[in-house]
Amino acid sequence: MRSHGFILAIFIAIGIAYFYPEGTMLLPLKTITDIGIGLIFFFYGLKLAPAEFKAGLLNYRVHIIIHLTTFIIFPLVCLACLPLFEDGLRSDLWIALFFLGTLPSTVSSSVVMVALAKGNLPAAIFNASLSGLIGIVATPLWIGFMLEKTTDFDFLEVFQKLFLQIILPLAIGLFLQRYFGNMARKYSKQLSLFDKTTIILIIYSSFSNSFTSELFSTVAVDELIKMAAIVLALFFLVFLGLALFSNMIGLNTEDKIAAQFCGTKKSLVHGSVMVRVIFGNTASSGLLLLPIMLYHSAQLILVAWFAEKYRKREMT
Repeated sequence: MRSHGFILAIFIAIGIAYFYPEGTMLLPLKTITDIGIGLIFFFYGLKLAPAEFKAGLLNYRVHIIIHLTTFIIFPLVCLACLPLFEDGLRSDLWIALFFLGTLPSTVSSSVVMVALAKGNLPAAIFNASLSGLIGIVATPLWIGFMLEKTTDFDFLEVFQKLFLQIILPLAIGLFLQRYFGNMARKYSKQLSLFDKTTIILIIYSSFSNSFTSELFSTVAVDELIKMAAIVLALFFLVFLGLALFSNMIGLNTEDKIAAQFCGTKKSLVHGSVMVRVIFGNTASSGLLLLPIMLYHSAQLILVAWFAEKYRKREMT
């Protein structure tokens, strides 16, 4: 229910942005969200529990499957969708879809869903945490590789912002977690609320800029429907593909659950942050967030349903 409340808050923020986009001029939202992004990754470093991280370290087959799927297979599948977009590499909608494909897995919801499904929890904790760390570098690299072909994308400038807003706060958090890690994990629910509040502000700011520039008026309804259909198809393709491959190589059910749930998830937190860091406060940032929000909503509902089905196997 808390996840559904977050989804509802996202759509409320979009509604406010539509009817009242002037809020970005009345409040220093750029400064607030820039500070919020740094704190999100500082707290992320603080909350990493070394003992739980080490517990899943040796299950290498699950690690390889999850991270190859997240950072290689997913982007390549999105790249294969390029012919579906009339403007090709210059299509904002395709760039938004490809951006979704390059994102890391979620942490909290992946772990919660694997626990609900009675899957391999140490493997889920290890891979969800590692995915977030890899994504800090992998997502900008993928985006930079694609955008340098069609735009004046400056990867060095992006990396400088990435270092100051994400890598440095994360490194400080990791360094201090031996002193304050237990306290951060104790108040993880409160810190999660702070994360979500920052994401809501980023979404409001992004969509305010998009609505002010009338960007969405240039996108046809059938294009939005097509995007929603592609996002759903991506989820089922990867989710069912992981199930098939896990069965082929003989993973037990617990490892299969961890591979499926961590390999299909995409992080709205990382997506919202990366949009701000990579693309700045541009008019297209709202459009770039659209596939991520559609996918995030779908993955929470669908994975929760699959988790309940897996959980019931122990009752039969």
